[in-house]
Amino acid sequence: MGGLSIWHWLLVAAVALLLFGGRGQISNLMGDAAKGIKAFKDGLKDGDEDDKKKKTDGEEPKA
Repeated sequence: MGGLSIWHWLLVAAVALLLFGGRGQISNLMGDAAKGIKAFKDGLKDGDEDDKKKKTDGEEPKA
């Protein structure tokens, strides 16, 4: 009960390989999630620039 056996370490290695492995489905999913977050942030930034442009043109942005 005190130490971890070889089977525990093999299981940990297998899970790590699945999560962070080269061309696995989970690593592709994490990459797609990162791309989605980046696109969302870029969209927010573009919206702020449009609002600033409307304010400098003298128009009030409509809510």
